[in-house]
Amino acid sequence: MIVRWQAQARHALRSFHSSAAVAGLISNIGKQPIVYPPTVSLEPSPTAVTVKGPLGETSVPIMPFVKISQTPPNTLAVTVEQPKERKQRAMWGLTRTLIHNAIIGMTEGFTTPVYLVGVGYRAALEADPRGKGEGRSGQRLNMKLGFSHSVFVSVPDHIKIEVPQPTKIVLSCTDKHKLGLFAAQIRRLRPPEPYKGKGVIVGNERVRMKTVKKK
Repeated sequence: MIVRWQAQARHALRSFHSSAAVAGLISNIGKQPIVYPPTVSLEPSPTAVTVKGPLGETSVPIMPFVKISQTPPNTLAVTVEQPKERKQRAMWGLTRTLIHNAIIGMTEGFTTPVYLVGVGYRAALEADPRGKGEGRSGQRLNMKLGFSHSVFVSVPDHIKIEVPQPTKIVLSCTDKHKLGLFAAQIRRLRPPEPYKGKGVIVGNERVRMKTVKKK
């Protein structure tokens, strides 16, 4: 009898944790309306949403089953044709997030700091000897990361960099995805190690420290 009761309880828990049953086949993120400032203009089309703002213009691709509707004042709503389908529910929330990030990028932009933690670690922004080119801004980072040689990283043309301190780099971009990719590229050069915490740390990243086993 007890075993049967436990089996019924487990089944009830599984039903309770089902997102479809609890949420009523609704994306908690996708259902939220997007309120954008008057300085931003949105031009939806069957395949993309064009976002124009003070910092430029960008386009967010959308799936055919995603529907965009605008209601005054300055409000955008995202819906899908068949919320029962798992893929459409997933793309519902993703599309809403991408459009919201595009609006923020075209109005304020995104910024993330990168810290160089370690004895002798430092960075400097200098001119790239290769100059400007396809995808290059004409600048590069010259970093000391504990190697016997300097590490050079060319700065893409869509990234703005400031070095307010030798151990701090500030990255700025209108595209959150591209900003994260470039920050990850720098981090891969010297990932933080868990014993002394030395390495390249991005943003509010926390390094889980390990204790050294003593003999």
